[in-house]
Amino acid sequence: MRIRATVAAVSGALALSAFVVPAAHAAGTTPNVTFSAMKVNSGKAITIGATSTVKVTATYTVTHPSSLSMTNVETGPVLYRGTSAKSPDTEVVSDDPGTCKNVDTTHATCTASISIPAGELYNADAGTWKEGGLAVDSHGSETWQNDLGTIPVLRAAKLTADATPEPVKKGKTLTVSGKLTRADWQHGSYIAFSAQSVKLQFCKKGSTTYTTVKTIKSSSTGALKTTVTAGSDGYYRYSYAGVSTTSTVNSTADYVDVQ
Repeated sequence: MRIRATVAAVSGALALSAFVVPAAHAAGTTPNVTFSAMKVNSGKAITIGATSTVKVTATYTVTHPSSLSMTNVETGPVLYRGTSAKSPDTEVVSDDPGTCKNVDTTHATCTASISIPAGELYNADAGTWKEGGLAVDSHGSETWQNDLGTIPVLRAAKLTADATPEPVKKGKTLTVSGKLTRADWQHGSYIAFSAQSVKLQFCKKGSTTYTTVKTIKSSSTGALKTTVTAGSDGYYRYSYAGVSTTSTVNSTADYVDVQ
């Protein structure tokens, strides 16, 4: 699978610009550049909702011979799954060539953006992706670089919490219900996330600190339900720490008036 394949014949990948041609027709040698200091989304996980397209920024450094003019080379970051950026299982290349600024005669610092649409992902694509780089010259010759770092690409999670009854008398039982779901990229919806450990947390009125009351597991339908003894006014929420494929999330807090 390839993402954003706007030029279908470009070495099986995406073009950085209109002048890129299939490698079979490329002339000359590959651009003599190397990438370093690649950082995508400031190093933070990329979380993608069921139908959203997420656009993130990447920064990187390009090293090149002093004899090579960067005006003749376009560069950009690559995110991929598989053994190499050139032959990936899944891949996305920058939306446009990076904007580069010369530091000296052999180094340039660059910035580019990458868009990842949920509609072109399989759920199995969630997890750790690799970072790479692609340079293309005016003849369409390409230089690919692998293993410049890794970044999590995660299915977005949603979580709800509802405490009843409200208000409640002090010492009485309070029931907190909720539901944990996560993005289903293949169907553009949110589906139940079962058998996950979720914390019920409480923040006393006037405080900003949440403490964990207990930990429960989501049901086969993603449902959450537990009881506590009402003690004081405050906010209840559910909190999910996430896993390697799914984001962390806190529910909206539900305020309870204890009388």
